[in-house]
Amino acid sequence: MQFLSDNAAAVHPRVWDALRAADAPQPPYDNDALSQRLDEVFADLFGRPCAVLWVATGTAANCLALSTLVPPHGGVICHREAHIETDEGGAPGFYTHGAKLILADGEGAKLTPEGIAAVIAGIRKDVHQVQPQAISVTQASEYGRCYRPEEMAAIAAAAEAHGLALHVDGARFANAVAFLECTPWHACVGAKALSFGCVKNGGMSAEALVFFDEGLAEVARLRRKRAGHLQSKGRFLAAQILAMVEGGLWLENARAANAAAQELAVSAGSRLLHPVEANELFLRLTAAEREALRAQGFSFYDWGDDAARLVTAWNSPAEHVAALARAISAL
Repeated sequence: MQFLSDNAAAVHPRVWDALRAADAPQPPYDNDALSQRLDEVFADLFGRPCAVLWVATGTAANCLALSTLVPPHGGVICHREAHIETDEGGAPGFYTHGAKLILADGEGAKLTPEGIAAVIAGIRKDVHQVQPQAISVTQASEYGRCYRPEEMAAIAAAAEAHGLALHVDGARFANAVAFLECTPWHACVGAKALSFGCVKNGGMSAEALVFFDEGLAEVARLRRKRAGHLQSKGRFLAAQILAMVEGGLWLENARAANAAAQELAVSAGSRLLHPVEANELFLRLTAAEREALRAQGFSFYDWGDDAARLVTAWNSPAEHVAALARAISAL
């Protein structure tokens, strides 16, 4: 009974169907009919012009976005728990050719305008220190917390006031939108670039890098090729993304994962380290309690010495969720 990660979930059948349907001769790279439709489909989704590039991984999406927004001598303000800092193996620095991640604090792995201002205030305005060029936020955050539209708007305003571009790491963007029950744009309002996650949400090997500025997208296309991410049969990546977005599968899957997490949250009660707003749970569990759960067949990651992280997915079996809820309640 697997609660390790939504990365381990199955590929949705509609994505497989889309891949099979795409298996016919088409122009290579991103010149096929499916890739050419991405801009229009995402423009409808966000209610504004979009330029969309497919890439194979979330790391590539994040780092190609940042390399487009930030010069090698610049910096990116992010939370110290941000995925780009803790889990991408130095890829941001590699793709940006040396740009620095400037770390800020905030409850629930969320940035605030005040935290951003405090970081900026500590940087001298001279050539001896790295000057920030962008802000990167994660929606939902690394602790499964969601930025409300007004919080996102406040960060966008702070970015504009300081002359910084805003990037949103949306590996679990669908889960955030499903929780917030807002429009997709209000969940990332003010962003110049959004890494729109699909793999964790029922996709197989495609993420959408969404630019709300066509000029930035043109630069990113050149960087994507140089980085080795321009796939010759790009139609298969586009097909996955379209299968997720058209018809609303992305939100349907996210709602299912969120609902499973909420069921577990009820059983966890005071063990919760953070409010459950997406599909991740962080629970206080002793080593003995974690061992007891694993002995019953549940898999999950430890989170330090006295906690665990549990992640639900679009296809978490109802009987597995119910069994884990009972097991947690019985501890």
